[in-house]
Formats: sequence, structure tokens, C-alpha cells
Amino acid sequence: MLHIYIDADACPVKSEVYRVAERHHLQVTLVSNTFMRIPDKPWIRLERVPESLDAADDWIADQVQANDIVITSDIPLADRCVKQSARVLTPNGREFTDENIGEALAARNLMTELRSAGQVTTGPPPMKKQDRSRFLHELDQMIRRVLREANN
Repeated sequence: MLHIYIDADACPVKSEVYRVAERHHLQVTLVSNTFMRIPDKPWIRLERVPESLDAADDWIADQVQANDIVITSDIPLADRCVKQSARVLTPNGREFTDENIGEALAARNLMTELRSAGQVTTGPPPMKKQDRSRFLHELDQMIRRVLREANN
């Protein structure tokens, strides 16, 4: 059964995921190394992992199966999940695929080097209303594609 995993510590679209998942009757697991409040619904659960580096990423990568959906901005985690045939969507609605994950990793590595050298001191832009709207649309479309493919 299709499952949605959320890399939850810094995810700004959790409530949007809940709405779409409820409409499609899907299970949602938030993975975090801190406690967070989640809605009291039987189809939503919180998986707390140790506070070690990449513990949430490792847990998600160990659990995810082909065609599950992972919500994350973490490009190395996205790469691991795409390699397992999972679907990956960022909070601003960008899908990572076999075709674009290599470029995303290269850009991430370049930005890391530039930040280390003091060349870049800003982070990603804040979420905008249109980012949330695009995310909602893309998540709904992704779920529909996965369910359609599963029925064929």
C-alpha cells in the first residue's frame, strides 16, 4: 500500500500532506529526532529516531519501498530514495527523479563548497503561498499517478 514518509524536522508542509493523504486514505509517517505534536488520527504516526546525524534519513531509506512517497528537501536522502524507486517531492513541489537527481546533487555539492569558502551566505528563500499551492497540486498528481500505475 502506498505510504507517505515525511522528513519532518524542518518540513513546512505537514498539514498539507495530512489533507491530501486523508482524501486518498493513505498512511503517513513523520520521521524526526524530536517530539512533535501530530493530529490524533490512526493513519498518522510519528517515528522518533536518535539525535544522531542522518538517523532520520537512514530510517526513511530503510523503510521506503518502490512508489512510496517521501517529502524532503534533503537531496542526499532524495537520491537514496529515488534509487529505491520511491517518489520524492520537495516542500515547494519539485519532484526528484532518475533524470534530475544527479544535477541536484551536483548543485548541492557546489553550493556547499561555496558556503564553506564564504562565497554564499544565504539559504533557500522562504516558502511562499504559491509554493504551498504547487506542492499540494504536485502531491495530489503524484498520488494519482502512482495509484493509476498500480491498477494497470
